Amino acid sequence: MASMERITLTPDLSLSRIVYGMWRLGDVDDTSPKAVQAKIEACLEQGITTMDQADIYGGYMAEEIMGAGLTQDIRDQIEVVTKCDILAPAGRHSDAPGKYYDTTRDHIVASVDHSLRLMGIDKIDVLLIHRPDPLMDHHETGAALDALVASGKIGAVGVSNFKLHDWTLLESAMASKLVTNQLEVSLSTHDALTNGDLAFLQERGVAPMAWSPLGGGALMTADTDLGRAMDAVAGDNGVDRAAVAVAWLLAHPASIMPVMGTNNISRIKGFSDAFNVKMTRQTWFKLYESALGHEVA
Repeated sequence: MASMERITLTPDLSLSRIVYGMWRLGDVDDTSPKAVQAKIEACLEQGITTMDQADIYGGYMAEEIMGAGLTQDIRDQIEVVTKCDILAPAGRHSDAPGKYYDTTRDHIVASVDHSLRLMGIDKIDVLLIHRPDPLMDHHETGAALDALVASGKIGAVGVSNFKLHDWTLLESAMASKLVTNQLEVSLSTHDALTNGDLAFLQERGVAPMAWSPLGGGALMTADTDLGRAMDAVAGDNGVDRAAVAVAWLLAHPASIMPVMGTNNISRIKGFSDAFNVKMTRQTWFKLYESALGHEVA
């Protein structure tokens, strides 16, 4: 297994700088254990050891698909991140009356137990609350999360898509510290750079995760000034647009961890190409200005 920069979340836990996102794991014809193993092994060959899941992915099926492919050897080499609190009428929640969020103790505990069983693991390294819940009782939610950490079922707690006030509300009722916030950040969705989302985390030394770092794939095909600027950088460095988009995120001092999601083995094998991109400050701002559509003020 190749070495890769790692991000320390707690004294006992670190994640690989690039994370493999498994939200599309069930979106292909071949979801066999062998196919899953091939994708994880392609990650491990690059030092990518962190796998990102959520109970809702694949209509509540992606965790089970992943679990079927986890040999003991693979389990010993990876960190598992998963999420809970979104309920939608699909899979085991097909009788739900509609989509909603649930951060009650009973739901969080049941979700963790389901995730552990479906993935065939003894511990979730990081559990994220998937979306801010406007009905969250932070005392109940915080106590439930602390109890899960104390039980050993989860190693650490984070959040996803939280704003500053959501973060501080939940953490105010917890003995455990929140260890990450998974945000949408990319060259096409870059508000987090200026709206305080990244600054809040950077101030506290909390490394964020970035979902959809390729803009849902749009950055790979866009025929725009940004696309052409990415092509120029890609050509200079002998890589593709994906590597440029990820390198742009890696250059940020907040220690962003891009979550890369694809089922294409050749693309998975190219995740680490981002580290081969020379991303100077001038190059970073050229791409940023192309994304903004104008010069910085």
